Amino acid sequence: MTNGDIDHLAGLLSLREGHRFTLFATQANLELIAANSVFRVLDRDCVAMKSLQEDISEELGYGLRAKPFFVPGKVPLHEETETIRLGEIGESTLGLEFECGGARVVHIPGCAKINDDDLGRASRADLLLFDGTTFTDDEMVALGLSSKTAWRMGHMAISGAQGSLAAFAKSPAAKGPARRRIYTHINNTNPILIKGSPERRAVEADGWEVAYDGMEISL
Repeated sequence: MTNGDIDHLAGLLSLREGHRFTLFATQANLELIAANSVFRVLDRDCVAMKSLQEDISEELGYGLRAKPFFVPGKVPLHEETETIRLGEIGESTLGLEFECGGARVVHIPGCAKINDDDLGRASRADLLLFDGTTFTDDEMVALGLSSKTAWRMGHMAISGAQGSLAAFAKSPAAKGPARRRIYTHINNTNPILIKGSPERRAVEADGWEVAYDGMEISL
């Protein structure tokens, strides 16, 4: 679990019917679950919970290893107070670096801004999966759907001087060995979902792909 927001947590309730699995999350996010009585439906005889430590690899079985790292973000919406700190690095928002059989995947589904450490991880990856929530920072505001910008929600927009396209274009990840770069965690307002749109063409021209339901990737 890379984030404590409700859309990351709610899926756990669909996995409670006697299915045996292990939930990996930071201690802070595990405490969010423990504090909410609704998650008592998770049968602890079936569901193991393990705390993740930054830069400490976890064996997931079948030769797959995952190493968590903290990325700039914010606390979950339901944990916000009057004072909101944006872009800070803490346990609330995670990236994951997966390794198996010599292949490496860097997965950052939520990120408020990119730093040199994250750019370095991406440059060493065979595949980068990155936060593509909105194309512009004011996307949802301009559509009249929200008063919050992408930045206010703890996300990095794709376009603009501070966007992910510009950030990765200036990094070693732009030229490899990150052979594939795919936007994921895409909001339904984001025009990159529309094939042939100017926004979709812009990300594809820069070497990015757009994730879709049922997508399979072989490395």
